[in-house]
Amino acid sequence: MMKDVQSEKDQRRVALKYVGVDEIRWPLQLRDKQRGVQHTVAKVRLAVDLPQDTRGTHMSRFVECLQELEYLELGQEERVLDLLKEHLQAESAMMRLEFPYFLQKAAPVSGKVAPMDIDCVFTAEKRDKFSLKVRADIPIQTLCPCSKEISERGAHNQRAVARMEVLAGEMVWLEELAEMADRAASSPVYSLLKRPDEKFVTEHAYDNPRFVEDAVRELALMLDRDRRIKAYRVRVESIESIHNHNAFAVVERDWQ
Repeated sequence: MMKDVQSEKDQRRVALKYVGVDEIRWPLQLRDKQRGVQHTVAKVRLAVDLPQDTRGTHMSRFVECLQELEYLELGQEERVLDLLKEHLQAESAMMRLEFPYFLQKAAPVSGKVAPMDIDCVFTAEKRDKFSLKVRADIPIQTLCPCSKEISERGAHNQRAVARMEVLAGEMVWLEELAEMADRAASSPVYSLLKRPDEKFVTEHAYDNPRFVEDAVRELALMLDRDRRIKAYRVRVESIESIHNHNAFAVVERDWQ
């Protein structure tokens, strides 16, 4: 019988909020609004609380909880948290999934379709109640209203990133968040553009100049109208083309 060192009593009386494993790569099956199912690979973090009188946790049990699922389907996050709480005798559990998600995006004129990746993070937690926060980083384009106003020709424009974090009471598709970001921008960003598409995107951005402040305010109005959204935090960062710095703006509602 091997000695169970982790279960030894600890005399320092310091409870830990989180203890667990990180940087696990795991196959992930996702619900895809356009195609039904999408497969990707997630970077996973799993954690539980640790009482003040217990020296350590059993790290192998975290992986065993994941191993019980052939694929981790989003929507089963609460099941994994319940397994963690049961197997590790914990009061609370947390799971963080970081993964690329691919949108099938059609060019505005030619209609050419190509995948475009967005970086996503799902953070699920449960003590007494279950909560799920969804984050998506969506590339967009901004065109400076000031530059357009003061210049005789053209205006500086650049790629930006809309980081949308939401706490929702119902299913919110990643595609829906991406569509909101596109509407708030000067123009959407695409993977595949033919020359007629480039002309359209360039002129569309010029006709819709937006500061980062404009973009986050537009997103706030959209999220405020969506009854599924309980809380949100939105950050738009512009990767400036003529400045040696980036510009950003943030808006929050009931975010902790």
